[in-house]
Amino acid sequence: MGQTTRRGTIAILTGGGDVPGLNPAIRAVTIRAAREGYRVLGVRRGWRGLVDIVPHPDADNSEAVMELTPEVVRRVGRTGGTFLHSSRTRPSHLPRELVPAHLRDRYDAEVNDITPEILRNLEFLGVDVLIPIGGDDTLSYGHRLHQEGVRVIAIPKTMDNDVPGTDYCIGFSTCVTRTIELTHRLRTSAGSHERILVIEVFGRYAGFTALVPAMAGAADRCVIPEHPFDPEHLTRLLVEDRARNPSRYSVVLVSEGARMIGQEEMVYAEEERDQYGHKKLGGIGDRISSMIKRLSPKYNNGRRVNTVSQRLGYLVRSGDPDALDSIVPMAFGNLALDLVEKGRSGLLVAVRDGVYDSVPIESVMGAGKVVDVEQYYEPERLRPKYTTFAGKPLFIMTGG
Repeated sequence: MGQTTRRGTIAILTGGGDVPGLNPAIRAVTIRAAREGYRVLGVRRGWRGLVDIVPHPDADNSEAVMELTPEVVRRVGRTGGTFLHSSRTRPSHLPRELVPAHLRDRYDAEVNDITPEILRNLEFLGVDVLIPIGGDDTLSYGHRLHQEGVRVIAIPKTMDNDVPGTDYCIGFSTCVTRTIELTHRLRTSAGSHERILVIEVFGRYAGFTALVPAMAGAADRCVIPEHPFDPEHLTRLLVEDRARNPSRYSVVLVSEGARMIGQEEMVYAEEERDQYGHKKLGGIGDRISSMIKRLSPKYNNGRRVNTVSQRLGYLVRSGDPDALDSIVPMAFGNLALDLVEKGRSGLLVAVRDGVYDSVPIESVMGAGKVVDVEQYYEPERLRPKYTTFAGKPLFIMTGG
């Protein structure tokens, strides 16, 4: 594995949740790198692949890493997901049960930092530049490797569009497109039964995936993590929206990380935490739906309004990328290679004020990117502000 071409070896990996646009990014990096004379390795299952490498010339590491060529990646750019696969592995916080067998004599704590082994494995593979594609969790470990002396060029992806330092993350446009499409489809059931439609969408800390579709007309109201809401107030607004609609229904988009006033924590689907300390979210939509049904008679002349509750979940992160998530990954991949060619590292490729750029990878460790409520959200109306568009980025409120 350690043999390299004249120009060196580039390794690429994808970590965290899958989004449409990952395969086009892998394709762009591989084709450009091969043209420039680099050897390209695809690390499988995110950081997990680098954990599982056995640094011995006779070891079979085909489950952890594969060689990428233009022939291998040529067709994958048309598809969603990541053909390299992904995981939420964090080598600096690896549970004992996930430590590979050949390392267990050295790492037997409840939680282990095996970064020295990751550095050894990168050297064994002959990696000159590492290109991780991920959200702020995945890229935070890329920052750690940068601090350890590894040449890292990072590419941001996440449906929530909340990686600090960039206006745009791979996957966001497709998420918005699917959310609008699926919400419009669900309208037929809500309208047929004259109900209030409650749709839960992704968004742990940032409400862009609820706010932008609402701005595009997908919903009457939206509730976002950045501003706790009053369920009584939401119910009143939705009942009024329903009464004004000739088809007698109304729609609210609910970020999975949204909280009611007085609610200390988000609603979790399970209590187990991943290696980045996050519990799996899910259930706030169902809870809001039940409350609206219970509270609705107060605002509907004593008559209850039934609800439809739907969690979009993986439907918005599956399938092929839309146009923007086919174009931006191509640009990001080539921008990463531009930086490699210049001998630069420790950078995150980005869109800043509508222009492709790069920022220090330390940006991913900064304050999370969230909706500016004062500029873009109306708490009293629980909907986006439709003013001050001049000079704003393509997605209006997503400037980093």
